[in-house]
Amino acid sequence: MKVLAASDIHGDLNLIKDLVRKAIDNNVDAVILCGDITMFGMEVKGLIKPFKNANLKVLAIPGNHESFALVDFFSQFYGPNFFNLENGVYKSKGVGFFGSSGTRMGVSGESEKNIEDVLLEKGKDVESLAKRVMVVHEPPYNTKLDNIGFSAGSIGVRKAIEKLQPDLCLCGHMHETFGLEDSINKTRVINVGREGIILDL
Repeated sequence: MKVLAASDIHGDLNLIKDLVRKAIDNNVDAVILCGDITMFGMEVKGLIKPFKNANLKVLAIPGNHESFALVDFFSQFYGPNFFNLENGVYKSKGVGFFGSSGTRMGVSGESEKNIEDVLLEKGKDVESLAKRVMVVHEPPYNTKLDNIGFSAGSIGVRKAIEKLQPDLCLCGHMHETFGLEDSINKTRVINVGREGIILDL
């Protein structure tokens, strides 16, 4: 399975169009959006439509710039083309995608304990699959991805990774570490960034 993963679009329609072209050129099976799709719920009109027009499947979570309700609206408005990972898990070609906003701040802020609990619960639904991909907004604590002079990532996300050991964790949020990669035991962790990266799963 091939995916294009990106984060922190912040309502940039031109960036969306670039991602659509990249997805088409690479013949991906799905596009993963790791939160901060909008800029505090603004610049929403027509933002997801280019993906739908290209018949691309989008799997997404909210970041700290949009509410759970807004991402849920996208899933209702765009139907089968858009899946909100906040509401469940997505399985395709032996790969299980699960996730949550995983952020402690902004519109969708949660406690570290709740972040960990939600991820652990969803992780159970994909544990039998050949590959498991965790999708969060905030990087896990104490990695290269959360180092902005000090560790500012999520402890809840890190604990969930340590317990579940998914094959891959995709995140965004920290613009300073876009494109960086690290690992937690066997889990590959990537800050996918605004430009997006192609992954063969």
